[in-house]
Amino acid sequence: MQTATYDVAVIGGGAAGLSAALVLGRARRRVAVVDGGAPRNAPAAHMHGFLSRDGLAPAELLATGREEVQAYGVELVADEAIEAGPGFVVRLSGGRTLTARRLLLATGAVDELPAIPGARERWGRDFLHCPYCHGWEIRDQPIAVVGTVAGAAEHAHLLRQWSEDVIFFSHTHPATPDTRASLAARGIQVIDGVVTRLTIENDRLTGVRLDDGREYRRAAVFMRPTLTPRGTRLIESLGCEVDGGGFVVRADPDGRTSVPGVWSAGNVGNPRAQVITAAGEGSAAAIAINTDLVQEDARALRR
Repeated sequence: MQTATYDVAVIGGGAAGLSAALVLGRARRRVAVVDGGAPRNAPAAHMHGFLSRDGLAPAELLATGREEVQAYGVELVADEAIEAGPGFVVRLSGGRTLTARRLLLATGAVDELPAIPGARERWGRDFLHCPYCHGWEIRDQPIAVVGTVAGAAEHAHLLRQWSEDVIFFSHTHPATPDTRASLAARGIQVIDGVVTRLTIENDRLTGVRLDDGREYRRAAVFMRPTLTPRGTRLIESLGCEVDGGGFVVRADPDGRTSVPGVWSAGNVGNPRAQVITAAGEGSAAAIAINTDLVQEDARALRR
């Protein structure tokens, strides 16, 4: 079985992982980035809110990032990390193993989509989750918010910032009288009934259909995101502390986890992190990891 040893193994090659790899590569560390090639934002045509990269395709950001880190000797491993044993021996799905002095978990998260016909096909296009990522593009258009989780009505309030025509479809989470009054005060209509389909015409979302046959014309549909962390088997094998949703708990602002030698960055520990946030977390974690390695090296020389 082929084995290689690194200073740092970065598990996940999205914005968080590549940002960390860039800092560590420039610090002359031997780094491997293990990535299975399934970024969360792959369905989206553009990303927003990233200074100097606003409107860039997510795939283009990652391609540029991979080129940049390779220029500093970072090795890219197209594979999935399955589990890690003592001494940070990481087993990959392809059969290879690698060993690292430190690990950075940047595996991201996965969006859970409702079982509504048309939802998966339109995800990231006109069935959306993040107003800050997509609100400007659908401004002043008729918007729907579907109550797929508790607290979804808050998303309707948020979308009202971008359009005067917002309908909250209660779906599986009926609105309370107080919620209805709050929404009505801002001109947001509440429609009861289960959403059974997103209607599509000429490859564009055009409306929302309910179980009783009613249909409402809408240009975009939002849901409040429901996420699960990616790489749960790996996280469990390491023994990292997780919260009730399975996300890695961080022991400090730099991403250190409950397991010595393991850090996290991005959505795996912060489900609300956008691309620019994840990149910043990756950079901060990389600096902390390099500092930790420097201190370990110094201690070893004094023995």
